[in-house]
Amino acid sequence: MNASSPIRPTQTAYRSVFISDVHMGTRGCRAEFLADFLKQTSCENLFLVGDIIDGWRLKRSWFWDKHHDEVLRLILKAARSGTNVVYVPGNHDEMLRKYISLNIEICGVKLQMEAEHTTADGRKLLITHGDSFDSVVRHAKLLALLGDWAYTTALVVNRYFNMVRTRFGYPYWSLSAWLKLQVKEAVKAIDRFETALADDAKSRGFDGVVCGHIHHAEMRQVNGVMYLNDGDWVESCTALVEHFDGRLELVDWVARNKLSMLARPAPKLSVAPAAALQAVVAEFTAPQSEPPATHVVSAST
Repeated sequence: MNASSPIRPTQTAYRSVFISDVHMGTRGCRAEFLADFLKQTSCENLFLVGDIIDGWRLKRSWFWDKHHDEVLRLILKAARSGTNVVYVPGNHDEMLRKYISLNIEICGVKLQMEAEHTTADGRKLLITHGDSFDSVVRHAKLLALLGDWAYTTALVVNRYFNMVRTRFGYPYWSLSAWLKLQVKEAVKAIDRFETALADDAKSRGFDGVVCGHIHHAEMRQVNGVMYLNDGDWVESCTALVEHFDGRLELVDWVARNKLSMLARPAPKLSVAPAAALQAVVAEFTAPQSEPPATHVVSAST
């Protein structure tokens, strides 16, 4: 641990934390759970692995509550306190990709198309959101938007479905996740996605790959490479963490804290967003330009 470490004794300390697919700006985002996780966690490296803010949704409708504000505040506070914060934009926050070639930082947060990180025990990890390995996102944007609508609809149905389950004494169960795993072609698509990412990382000399995108937390070996998907903060509420000895672990925040996915506070919508947030929203509504070619910028520690 270096002399300027932001680790605090009252928090759980990790060397690195990886989170993705928060989808702030959507009603399905569990920002209150993520804010709770960030308050109770300290780390030397924080990697935001894409789809943190959902530009697709915010372009169509505005939803932003106090928990969204709190998540942004905690991330920026971590950056100011000495945490190395790296933001790798995904497809839902792709409007930020055009700034990557400028090598700028936003309030201490580094923007990178991809990153690499070396664990404490010497393993080299590629960090990428993963949408470039999704043929639908790359070549059929309309289908991707349709899929986004279907997923949002499934989340709404899922909520009412679980309300009925709880009345009969059954625990929370993700209908949308179950449907995704039951559809044969969806299972094949997930397998192709994992294999493609692992093979690309292996061909480039990495020992593993950290990604998000498909909202399916996983940590396993694929063709001799560590495939590490940190999940999401819509349904699974998971994060990938690195301990100080290099050990990697998936943290299920809901299961660990016995939280209820059905318990939601009444949202208090932000009436006057901060200037920084207004600037981000302006980017969501601006005409989109083609992102720069993919390249790897080192963020190793």
